Amino acid sequence: MRLEKRQPSGREKDEAAIELLEKLREQLYSSNVSTVRQSAFHLSWMQEDGLDILREALLVSTSRRAKSAAAYGLRKMRGRMRKRAEETLVEGTAHPDPATAEISRNALNVLKKGKGAGKRPTRPRPRGGKFEIREVPGQERPRRPLPQQPRPRRPDDQSHNTRRR
Repeated sequence: MRLEKRQPSGREKDEAAIELLEKLREQLYSSNVSTVRQSAFHLSWMQEDGLDILREALLVSTSRRAKSAAAYGLRKMRGRMRKRAEETLVEGTAHPDPATAEISRNALNVLKKGKGAGKRPTRPRPRGGKFEIREVPGQERPRRPLPQQPRPRRPDDQSHNTRRR
């Protein structure tokens, strides 16, 4: 697929940033799913420029692979772009293309599940220093019988300080 040249937004600092964004944009439309997903993740760290590219991939008629990766990248947005990424996904649910709407709905469902998830609540533990071993009620353990007489020692055990020569 041949992509049109993207107009720089003016936020890029230098030529290297523009080249990186172009490279990631091209990789977003690759045939390799792993490459597509990685580029979407890297674009999620690119703030406004990454948001623009991911938004374009989701809302413009592209392959389902690129749309899914764009939704993944929008889900992974952090910081001040997170709300705008969620707004883009909500906008995608009302898109006339059924694939875009479905992908956006699924991404929003994953986002909502992820917000509630996290660490399970832990119960407070008592701050005692040592623990106490207690018997299980209702279960008696048979006690070991005491030995009647001491076991005989082996001949080698009796002379432990002398060395053999």
